[in-house]
Amino acid sequence: MAVLLITRILVCFTPLLLTGCSSIMSHAGPSDGYYPGSKNSLEMIKDENTGWVMRPLLAIDLPFTAVMDTLLIPLDYVKADSNPEEDSPKKRIEALDKQANAKSNHSQINSESNVN
Repeated sequence: MAVLLITRILVCFTPLLLTGCSSIMSHAGPSDGYYPGSKNSLEMIKDENTGWVMRPLLAIDLPFTAVMDTLLIPLDYVKADSNPEEDSPKKRIEALDKQANAKSNHSQINSESNVN
């Protein structure tokens, strides 16, 4: 009896835990406005390069993603005030690389001028 109850609970709650994937992935990156997960899912459904297996999964996940995006509107509001360039890890790494290259070029020029 306990095994049957646990099985029913897992069958009912596992889909709920696996939904809203697009919303969660979209909110992990830089700010993309309101409802970024839903926008992303719709773009992927319309894209010709999306495989035939992904389209039905995206269609099933879309309502759950919309609900998750709705729940995360306060986060989107807070992130809307921030600069997306600062929010992006890629942009931060590129800025750090530019700073490192500028420092190495500056030190190289100084060492060459000291040799002369």
